[in-house]
Amino acid sequence: MFVSEKQIEIRYAETDQMGVVYHANYIIWMEIGRTQLVSDAGFEYAALEKEGYVSPVMDLSISYKAAMHYGQVATVRTWVEKHDRLRTTYGYEILHEDGTIAAIAQSVHILAHKESLRPVSLSKIDPAWDAKYKEIAVATK
Repeated sequence: MFVSEKQIEIRYAETDQMGVVYHANYIIWMEIGRTQLVSDAGFEYAALEKEGYVSPVMDLSISYKAAMHYGQVATVRTWVEKHDRLRTTYGYEILHEDGTIAAIAQSVHILAHKESLRPVSLSKIDPAWDAKYKEIAVATK
C-alpha cells in the first residue's frame, strides 16, 4: 500500500486551554498529509491551481482516539482510499510517537474548474496523475 508519512512538531499555538491539540488542527494536518502524498506520487497540487483547477472537500470525517499535547511529534499517514471518475477519498491516521492512534479520518474531494466550480475528471486534466491514483488506491470501486 502506498502511504505517505509526514511528521509534525506540535506547537503551543495548536493547543487549547486544556493543553490538548485543538480539534480543527487535525484538519490542517490532513491537508499537509495530502500535499505530501501528492508530492510523493510525483505531482504538484499547486500546478493544478495554476492551470485553473481546485480540489474542494466534499465530505470529511474524523474520529478522535487519544489526545495529543504540545511538545509531541505527530505522524500523519495518508493514502488514497478510493479514486473514481470524479471523486478521490483519502484515508488518514494521525499517530503518537509510540504508534498509538490519535485520530483516524477520511476526506472526499472532487476536482473542479476554479471559476465555475464545475467538476472535471482528473483523467482529462492529467492522465498520468489519474493513472497513478488508480494504481495506488486501496479500493478499486
